[in-house]
Amino acid sequence: MGYKIIGDSCMDLTEECKKNEHFELVPLTLEVDGEYIIDDETFNQQYFLNKVRQAVGCPRSACPSPEAYKKAYEGPEEMVFVVTLSEHLSGSYNSACLGKALYEEEYGTEGKQIHVFSSDSACAGEALIAFFIRDLCEEGLSFEEIVAKTDEYRYHMHTYFVLENMDFLKKNGRLTGLAALAVTVLNIKPVMGADHGVIIRKDQARGIKKALDKLCKIVVNEAVNPEIKRMSITFCNCPERARQVKEMLLSMFHVKEVYMVAAAGVSSLYAGDGGIVVSI
Repeated sequence: MGYKIIGDSCMDLTEECKKNEHFELVPLTLEVDGEYIIDDETFNQQYFLNKVRQAVGCPRSACPSPEAYKKAYEGPEEMVFVVTLSEHLSGSYNSACLGKALYEEEYGTEGKQIHVFSSDSACAGEALIAFFIRDLCEEGLSFEEIVAKTDEYRYHMHTYFVLENMDFLKKNGRLTGLAALAVTVLNIKPVMGADHGVIIRKDQARGIKKALDKLCKIVVNEAVNPEIKRMSITFCNCPERARQVKEMLLSMFHVKEVYMVAAAGVSSLYAGDGGIVVSI
C-alpha cells in the first residue's frame, strides 16, 4: 500500500529526506517584528538569527491552518501518517486533526486511512517517529499495526535539550508552571527534558560544556532499551558542538544510527543560536 508521512516544519529533515517522495512538510509561519517568514525551503537560518538578535519584540510562531493539512492529505496514498509538535507546545496537532475532519467531510473515508500523532516532542523527536513509521511501512505492516507500534515507540522515546538562551520559550508560554530556570549572572544552564510532551527540568550546570556533559549522562542513564536503533541530534548554528555531543554519547553506549540535522525555522526560533536537542 502507498504511504505518506506528513510533518509540520518543526520536523527537522535533511535535504535528502525532504526530497523523498514519502515525506511532506507543512510549514509554520514565524513572525519577527512584523516580518512574516515561512518555514519552508526558502528559510535562511543566518538571516533569521540575525533578525532575531536585532528584534525589539518577542519572535513568535503560528501553526499551519487546517486547510493546509487537508491539502497535504490529498493524493493517491492509501495510508497517511501525520507527526506534529507536541500538542502541549503548539496548536499544530489540533490543526492537523481538524484538517483530517475537513478531508473526510469532503472526500469520505473510502480508500484512505489517516492518523495524526502528537509527537510528545519536537524537531529531533518528530523525525525519529517519522523514520520509525517509514520502517514499518516498508516492512509491509497494516495501518492498525503501524499506529499501535508507533504509539508504543513514542511512549518510550525521550527528548532532551540544552540551550544558550531560554527567553523565547519563556516569553511564548512554553515553560508554563516551571520556576525560574537560569541565573544569567552565574551562567547556569538548565538541562531540559520532556515528560510526555511537557517540558521539564532534569538538571543544571554552570556553563554550556558542563550542561552538555550532564545531558549526555542523563541520556545514557535513561536509555532503558538496550537495542536502541536510532538517535537524532538537532543543532542550531553549532555543528561542531553537535559533533562533540555525538562523540560523547557514542563513547558511552552503542547506537546503530545517529541522525544529525541543522535546525529549520521553528527549531531555530525556540532552540536559539547554539541550542542542542537530542532524542532517543
